[in-house]
Amino acid sequence: MEEFVIDKNDELVMKLLHFFITEKNYNPIILHGAKNEIWLENMENDSYEIVRIVTNYIHNDEQLNFDLFRTKQITKRIKKKTFSFNMDVLSIFVNLGDSVDINKANIEHIDCASVKNIKDLKKYDFIMRNYPSITVETNFKEEGMNLFMKITSDINKKNEEENIKANNVFSKKVPYVTYAIIAVNIIVFVLMHILGNGSYDVETLLNFGAIHPDLVKAGEYYRLITCSFIHIGIFHLFFNMYALYIVGPQLESFYGKAKFLIIYLFSALMGSLFSCLFTSAVSAGASGAIFGLFGALLYFGYHYRVYLGNVIRSQIIPLLLFNFALGFILDGIDISAHIGGLIGGVLASQALGVKYKSSNSEKINGVIITIIFTIFMLYLLFR
Repeated sequence: MEEFVIDKNDELVMKLLHFFITEKNYNPIILHGAKNEIWLENMENDSYEIVRIVTNYIHNDEQLNFDLFRTKQITKRIKKKTFSFNMDVLSIFVNLGDSVDINKANIEHIDCASVKNIKDLKKYDFIMRNYPSITVETNFKEEGMNLFMKITSDINKKNEEENIKANNVFSKKVPYVTYAIIAVNIIVFVLMHILGNGSYDVETLLNFGAIHPDLVKAGEYYRLITCSFIHIGIFHLFFNMYALYIVGPQLESFYGKAKFLIIYLFSALMGSLFSCLFTSAVSAGASGAIFGLFGALLYFGYHYRVYLGNVIRSQIIPLLLFNFALGFILDGIDISAHIGGLIGGVLASQALGVKYKSSNSEKINGVIITIIFTIFMLYLLFR
């Protein structure tokens, strides 16, 4: 029986892939037309968001310069897709010609290393500084077929774990909370016509919990929340509930029912506080809470921008800007509530965290910022 032998370059690539995927949580990027190179991304990494492992034989400086130029162009596309302002790239060349001077590769935000074996990694301070355990984690006892099987098994296991996480986050779930909120809004609207004088009557609006700055300052704090379940006219109700029906189920699935409800109510609260500060009329509607959902969706999408980058750019942001524009163009729309709700949604999302993405420190910072901002808004209203 012939002994299974792995080519030295292939073995080196496999060890590097094993380290970056299983130890540093990088994920492969599929690029059309990219040959003899592997692109890995980890947008949460503090050192390099992109790691390239290049197996193509580069025999002169001109070919290296072209490779770096092409890398820069591809990186620009990834930055645009993922809404990243800065993106650092580590390019590891495992098949560089002896006549090529890697030290001449000087492009901003792209660090290059020529590596023919694991020990060569120690030559580069920027690698050892950002990945101090790389030479230890790539030191395997196994050889030949056993090494191939172990690395393959570990990478497959890691990919399966990531797939399970992605399915857990993105799989569709029944949006009970969203449906319940829609039902409450509809029931309140019907009751306003049965027990009151309709949704356009100011007295009826106030009796059912609409907001007015003077009443809130007088101690009727409940109006800061109840006003988000009251609507003025059937079209007001229809447009808000339609928006909630479109955005709510997705966000409830992404964050979970409890977090979704907290985000919705806190966004409603922030929208009401902004409304009280910047308007003096009777106000009602779920618009502030719904804009908070947009803010939460933006926050979630940023953390999962590899998956949702195109959706954010082509759908969410244009829809958000369109609704803001309507608020400035049309009369009777409380734009201040929209702004407050949007801010509230982002703050609540940071405090609660995005599943599998947010660190404890990020959530703690979110809680602190949210508390400070809320106290500041209350101070402005009640001073």
